[in-house]
Amino acid sequence: MTMARRDFLSVLLGGTTASYIGRTAVADETRITEPVHRVASIVSTGNSLNQPPLDIALRIARDGLARCRQQVDDYTATLVKRERVDGVVGEHDFLFLKVRNRKVVDGVTTQPLSVYLTYLRPAAVKGREVIFVEGQNDGNLIAHEGGFKGRFLPTVPLPPTGMMAMRGQRYPITEIGIENLIVKLIERGETARQHPDVTCSFRKNAKVKDRVCTMLEVNQPTRHPDLEFFQAQVFIDDEFNLPIRYIAYDWPRRKGDSPQVIEEYNYIDLKLNVGLTDSDFDPRNPQYAFYSK
Repeated sequence: MTMARRDFLSVLLGGTTASYIGRTAVADETRITEPVHRVASIVSTGNSLNQPPLDIALRIARDGLARCRQQVDDYTATLVKRERVDGVVGEHDFLFLKVRNRKVVDGVTTQPLSVYLTYLRPAAVKGREVIFVEGQNDGNLIAHEGGFKGRFLPTVPLPPTGMMAMRGQRYPITEIGIENLIVKLIERGETARQHPDVTCSFRKNAKVKDRVCTMLEVNQPTRHPDLEFFQAQVFIDDEFNLPIRYIAYDWPRRKGDSPQVIEEYNYIDLKLNVGLTDSDFDPRNPQYAFYSK
């Protein structure tokens, strides 16, 4: 249930970072490069635990989900994402992200899921800002455009799953964030384990930028209606015990073809429990540009 050692190339931040000044994100204008994600040799999950590797992976994911829900109140990160939408794989989007995780006590939501994001790149959308808070703004997100269009278009409320909000997006903003990613990974892992030819392997000492990770790779060679990818790689931060990179590939169209990307998400410069407040998710925050025109 292992594969030969290999290197995985992907566009990430490279020399580009996001600076957090006060409560405002600004893009570092240094050049974006294409670094190598270093992946060390396979480690055996062995039968010492008398468990298949995919079951071990699911246990790791559930542990990460429990940690996220119990110990992570909020976080900031630069999200680098690439998605296939309507059959087309878009370029990498760079966004600065603030998230407060949903907290539920005795069935009552004590802290709603709250999201603020601003686009850093590409230039056509640089400056776009979006805020979503569960239970506020009549269930809408609040957004204004960046780039040239942002000079003329007003700030507007939009249904998160409506046509305008979903344009160019694979998922609505209500599904953004690390906790939602872990939930999806568990759901997909549970489906995968029903198929006997699905394989799973681990590699230690993988790197995502400067973070040391364990890389989990799942291969699903036979296409089934309930399977969503041919191959997926999950990079789990060894310190945080949270996934900070996920990339999934489709089945090759023809034998010998390279698999094509379906979706890719990277949480770079992740900072946990930074003490975000209501003002971070208030479009009237004077450090934002929602109503500055």
